[in-house]
Amino acid sequence: MNFIEALKLKSKLFFIFIIVTIGLLIIGVMGAINLNSMKKNLDSLYFGSFVPVIELNRILQSYRGNLANTLYMAKNSEITPDEVKLQIKLSIKTVENEWKNYEYHFKRYEEFPYVEYAAAEIKTTNEYFLSILKAIEDGYNVKDLLMNNVEKKITHIYNVVSKLIDYEIDIAKYERKNFLNLYESILLKVGAVLIIIIFGVMIISYYVFKSIKNDQATLEITTKKLKIANKKLENASYTDSLTGLYNRRYFNLVYEREIKRAKRTHSYITFMMLDIDYFKQYNDTYGHIEGDKALKSVAKVLKDALNRPSDFVFRLGGEEFGVLLSETSESDSAMVAANICDLIRGVKIEHKGSRVNKFLTVSIGVACCIADEALDEEVLISRADEMLYGAKESGRDRYDITTNVSTATPHTAAKESA
Repeated sequence: MNFIEALKLKSKLFFIFIIVTIGLLIIGVMGAINLNSMKKNLDSLYFGSFVPVIELNRILQSYRGNLANTLYMAKNSEITPDEVKLQIKLSIKTVENEWKNYEYHFKRYEEFPYVEYAAAEIKTTNEYFLSILKAIEDGYNVKDLLMNNVEKKITHIYNVVSKLIDYEIDIAKYERKNFLNLYESILLKVGAVLIIIIFGVMIISYYVFKSIKNDQATLEITTKKLKIANKKLENASYTDSLTGLYNRRYFNLVYEREIKRAKRTHSYITFMMLDIDYFKQYNDTYGHIEGDKALKSVAKVLKDALNRPSDFVFRLGGEEFGVLLSETSESDSAMVAANICDLIRGVKIEHKGSRVNKFLTVSIGVACCIADEALDEEVLISRADEMLYGAKESGRDRYDITTNVSTATPHTAAKESA
């Protein structure tokens, strides 16, 4: 790092250019290595695995190696009849399973007729050996079995399955040849693309670094100015210009954050919605300038009364305010709401247009609960809104509180003018 810091700007840009170029070359080499690895893996798929061929060879082994040898040994009294029956059952079962697996693989349209023919021949051959098994179970002496018939059956099915094996090998060779041709083509294309990319990056890097050198001083000055402007803009964007309280935009951010925090700790969360009573009449009586002063006075009362780091006060719009409290129980939330009502009434702002008091008052809706994963953020707000409506219906200059936030039924009646 000291070496880089000691370099001049031009040298630093050249150093970065070299690093980018080397990085691109490494990417190109790694791409070629990965392509080669892909070729080996697919090569293994065609010539290493040969799953269909293996399955067909197991079928042949079951017929020629297991069934034929078992019957020869039985005819020479080298194994017991019970062992003969067991070997026949196991061999037939193996043939059926391997054929079923083989049929499951992808088949071309032109393969179907011969595959169906082979399936019929395998079925006939299996039935033949099962008939031998049935005869042995009925007491037939294996020594009387004509092995020429057995050999004919096995030779026939061997030829049928061998043709499938030869076909699968030819297909694998054909597919591998096509893949190698495709691989060579892809390799050339990838190489060409990488060369073009490297060349393009080199040209672009030159002009970019040249531009950076020419504009660095201007950019630093502009950046400093932007930081100062952004800081001012951020503060203004989260603050209500009239009251100095947080605005609705900041409410949306804080509300979601505090709800999530309360859910994690399963602690109390309280949301209050406040309205100034008959504020429209206040503006009509005293004018909007006095109305703005009244809003400022209410905001000051709220800020002074709610000064914990976890207390948030917002102006949500017009004469509507919001309060968000953390770790405040139902009883404490009720005390806070009652205290707010008393403090605002105690400021003694004259309000001749009010029907509940000669001074300015507020109505408050409070929703309080212990947060858990089932808590719906919107329901908490809706319940506070319902409580505010209830406080107004009950006479205003008061609060209504609820702890039931499981459901909310927003009222449909229009709110009485504040």
